[in-house]
Amino acid sequence: MRVAKASSSTKKAARLAQTGGGRTIRFQGGTVFPLAVAITLIVGLALIAYARQSQPAADATPPQLNDHWHMAYGFYLCDTWYVLEGALEERDSAGNLANRNYLRTTIHSHDDGVIHWHPYTTVATGKRAVLNIFLDNYGVEVSDTALRFPETPGLDNQFQMLTSAGTPTAVASEWIEGETTCNGEPAELSVVKWDYTSDLDSAGQRYIANTGQIHIDHDGMSFAIMFAPRDTPKVKPPTAANLAELGGIDAEGGSQYTDPSDFVDPDSITVETLGGPADTTATDAGTSDGPVASTPDNSADSDATVTTGG
Repeated sequence: MRVAKASSSTKKAARLAQTGGGRTIRFQGGTVFPLAVAITLIVGLALIAYARQSQPAADATPPQLNDHWHMAYGFYLCDTWYVLEGALEERDSAGNLANRNYLRTTIHSHDDGVIHWHPYTTVATGKRAVLNIFLDNYGVEVSDTALRFPETPGLDNQFQMLTSAGTPTAVASEWIEGETTCNGEPAELSVVKWDYTSDLDSAGQRYIANTGQIHIDHDGMSFAIMFAPRDTPKVKPPTAANLAELGGIDAEGGSQYTDPSDFVDPDSITVETLGGPADTTATDAGTSDGPVASTPDNSADSDATVTTGG
């Protein structure tokens, strides 16, 4: 029985499989993969470096140190406007500024229904500049459903404020939705923000959650902190009408405490010192620490601009 000889092409294929052919395929596969990984890493690192160099600094947003801003504000409780009493600039017997929160932020008022935003430390600048900084300095707490003032000694669970006419008066220390009523009518807590006091006809933006995190964007804003029945018209605080005049008086006189040595070292203060956020960007309700606006309704302010950002 004769066995057929293998063809020359079959022998050639066998020799390639045993020698050079297989080694060539393994050599190509082993070179291309690490080369692709190396290129990917180089490109990725380059993109990271570019992104870090091109993005703005964390505190590049206004306000900045030594800005001199003024904003109208007021507390509208049931049916009356009130403002906070005291400038927070008291000194002790040694001549040093005594209010710790003021030392950290220098944000205050002058019995005039005006927020004086004169930051001399970074605690009240950039993204950290939110409404809570002003409220915290006076011991005022605002949550989604309650407004609390510090109790004034001797006033039996009350807090002394000033009416819009400058008359000292006492108000309840707690205003809580579902508990506190206005002449027997249910009331709710909200903050209305106007970007510019010159927008006299604007209904503003109405916030019902995380209101303390509303960002301070620029000079000339107005804030109405309201605890009133839902259908109460949302109007600007009384000082909005003459904010330019009030701010001008303060700007001409200047602050009597502008010496940087009066204040603590900005580098030694962090946002955590005041319990404030590093980022106040708002998103959907329930998933963000930023302010949340209410939804439109059929009340007197139903034409207000509604947003989810502060």
